[in-house]
Amino acid sequence: MPDVTFLFKDGSARTLRVAENTSLMRAAVENGIEEIEGACGGCIACATCHVYIHPDWADRVIAQDNEKSESEEDMLDMAYDVRETSRLGCQIIVTKALDGLIVALPGADFPSPLTEG
Repeated sequence: MPDVTFLFKDGSARTLRVAENTSLMRAAVENGIEEIEGACGGCIACATCHVYIHPDWADRVIAQDNEKSESEEDMLDMAYDVRETSRLGCQIIVTKALDGLIVALPGADFPSPLTEG
């Protein structure tokens, strides 16, 4: 099963083992990640499963038949703190190719890469 790491606003992280062909929203809800509500059950009728895809993973997510639809774009217009890699978790289906995926919850930031001085 692929691993997916969720980053939280407080700087903590939690890695889940996710069954293939499961949405990020479903994985989060079933594993008690309270920041992901999934109120509409994955029907693209709310934005309560809004996540940020780590920039290093954005192209790989899309390459797994997880393109952003016009309906998803419309729903993200109503989400909090939308960013370039914002997605609805219900529209991201986890596959083996996404093993190691990193997503952040709204309000969270991705850690900055370490630089040598």
